[in-house]
Amino acid sequence: MSLNFSPSGYRTRCVGLALAALALVSGNLVRAEEPELARSVVAKADEVRFPRDGFQVIIDISSATPGEAADDRKFRILSKGNENTIVQTLEPASDRGQAMLMRGRDLWIFMPNISQPVRLSLAQRLTGQVANGDLARANFAGDYEPKILRTDTIDGEKMYVLELTAVDRGVTYAKVLYWVRQSNNWPHKAEFYSLSDRLLKVCRYEKYQNIGGRVRPTQLVMEDALKKGEVSTLRYSQMTPKDLPDRVFTKQYMDKLNRVD
Repeated sequence: MSLNFSPSGYRTRCVGLALAALALVSGNLVRAEEPELARSVVAKADEVRFPRDGFQVIIDISSATPGEAADDRKFRILSKGNENTIVQTLEPASDRGQAMLMRGRDLWIFMPNISQPVRLSLAQRLTGQVANGDLARANFAGDYEPKILRTDTIDGEKMYVLELTAVDRGVTYAKVLYWVRQSNNWPHKAEFYSLSDRLLKVCRYEKYQNIGGRVRPTQLVMEDALKKGEVSTLRYSQMTPKDLPDRVFTKQYMDKLNRVD
């Protein structure tokens, strides 16, 4: 029996082992970097949707149900740092004066004829396909633990597909699948799931325009995944910076705020 210890064979085996080791190390580095990358993508996408500093914006919501007239509502949002938010109802006139206050993940509704605020859930439906948390808290980076599942290509654009898992049961949705453009961190689509992993609704981020100091989606379309044809369209306008001291986001200030407006 003879053994082949030729220099060329030895070099080939060494190169093969080196490449295998490099691939293993590279794979480990990619996996190690993925959690940090996922968190960065979600945080940057949050900043695309809304400013980090104080601002106000008007949101018109039109909800459609087959066979029924559209339900149209208008809200003013005052928000600061993705943690403190006031949602004021402007229309219909019969609901004017109602307002929600969010501090962290605590949410209350203030009503003109009720002396004490009422505690609400972020997951509770506000109107149509829109939950309270969809308006009051748009803080995916703070509410979910993200991981990158894969990449997709949609209309020629490369997308990260992220799975967002709720950090606790107090957030709006138990799980979100989130499509974000790799080139500029623009949100493209989100799927919202219940605790039992049932798809509840799908949201599309549309009509990117310059608003509030940068290009953002000015229209969201939210479709019920279980009831065909039930859709809510949210249109954002008049987004402007606003100095919002912390005292605005208190129960004591809510009555004053409504009287001013």
